[in-house]
Amino acid sequence: MIDREKSKQALGFISNLTHVEGSQFAGKPFHLFMWQKRIIHKLFGTVKEDGYRQYRTCYIEIPKKNGKSELGAAIALKLLCADGEIGAEIYSVASDKEQAGIIFRKAAQMVRNSEELSDRLKIIDSQKRIVDYSTNSYYRVLSSDVETKHGFNPHGVIFDELHTQPNRKLWDVLTVGTDAARKQQLVFVMTTAGFDRNSICREVHDYALNVRDGVQGFEDSRFLSKIFGVPDNSNWEDEAEWINANPSIDKIFGIENLRNEYREAKAVPAKENEFRRLRLNQWTEQEVRLIPMDYWNACNTPVDEEGLKGKTCFAGLDLSSTQDVTALELLFPSDNGDGPSILSYFFVPADTIREKSQKDRVPYDVWARQGFITATDGNIVDYDFILAKIKELGSIYDIKEVMYDRWGATKLANDLQNEGITIFPMGQGFASMSAPTKEFLKLVLEKKIRHGGNPVLSWMASNVAAKYDAAANIKVDKSKCQDKVDGIVALIMALDGYIRHGNMLSVYNRRGIVSL
Repeated sequence: MIDREKSKQALGFISNLTHVEGSQFAGKPFHLFMWQKRIIHKLFGTVKEDGYRQYRTCYIEIPKKNGKSELGAAIALKLLCADGEIGAEIYSVASDKEQAGIIFRKAAQMVRNSEELSDRLKIIDSQKRIVDYSTNSYYRVLSSDVETKHGFNPHGVIFDELHTQPNRKLWDVLTVGTDAARKQQLVFVMTTAGFDRNSICREVHDYALNVRDGVQGFEDSRFLSKIFGVPDNSNWEDEAEWINANPSIDKIFGIENLRNEYREAKAVPAKENEFRRLRLNQWTEQEVRLIPMDYWNACNTPVDEEGLKGKTCFAGLDLSSTQDVTALELLFPSDNGDGPSILSYFFVPADTIREKSQKDRVPYDVWARQGFITATDGNIVDYDFILAKIKELGSIYDIKEVMYDRWGATKLANDLQNEGITIFPMGQGFASMSAPTKEFLKLVLEKKIRHGGNPVLSWMASNVAAKYDAAANIKVDKSKCQDKVDGIVALIMALDGYIRHGNMLSVYNRRGIVSL
């Protein structure tokens, strides 16, 4: 039920605080936006029959720049000194202390701007702590070291940017079983969407959706959620959807800001995911997607393997660790300048393929039965089999050169050379990978690459994240890729040979390498 006095008290306390940033708002009273007011009203006004707060967890997922950090700071102060709790422990947590400190600094400035709170609370900046000695309560920032968090008894936890948590440990330590000694503990979560669908944030996100939608088995009267964002099945390029996803639009920022960022995302496809995730609150497959999948899917023209026999091609080989996926890509220059054709080969140890399919939740076993993956004997990668396969392909096609990652491939490289196969070692840094990566993306955007719709390669294309340096060089960022990308890396290496032997390739002779 709604206790209007408790709702009014919470809204009144926050309204007596001040904004702390921006020439438009700094120093002015904290007038809550309508979406914020509705959340505060429901969160603090909904009580159980005993009069204590009903909701123990509040999950807010919203695009950046909508005012969530100041709201978190205000709620931290409300829980500290206006929630009727003696000995309250309030914590700000995030993936690192610097991120968690953002909300603390806003809360501290709100205290400094209030004569009443300044008289009552003491700010200890060196400890990132605000103390209320009258009730023996405090609010402080916690670092992300899980080992030191056991034994705390939080009355409130302000969990900022949950999507950045590397695992669930900190969440479990601060939420599981910690409310036994508190009548109305509150875990207040504010985050934008993430890209790791196996993360604790995604788990809480999915739970929030199930509770919100009334899914049977997920009835939870203690869990309150509000998710602002463009639905996955909606047109993310529709401005009307942007407005629905950003409840503070035209208050903190205008539609023109989003239009500018949208135009940049369209001009540089690798920035599309950043725009969709941070500004539209859409969960993406990775942090910065390199390959726009609608363009990639438009390149699935069937490849005529028979017609390629005897044709010149370049090979890219990305060797896996002993139990992972090895990728071999053959790239065939076009005779008429309409882009190269691709043949893909993937290898996985037979003894581990079922386990990998279950662990990675990827249908390697199905792809193997369909002929898209070769399961090699044993439980480790069979390099002799791969050598034999390259020799076999060399008897069918005119392989001019095999590009390979020079790390960890010394023996196979020597074996290839001993077989008379021309090889070319490649580093995986910007110097080696930027030019062919840019040209690869250009070919995809021009729909001038034919990959035949190979499902393994297409899955890997959807996983690719990009990394830029200060000079706008680009490469595949394996550290940000949630799943395998070996086929795309091998394809980019093959394209490097394509580029370096430009005298054979009419398309490059005519225009040269195009920089993005």
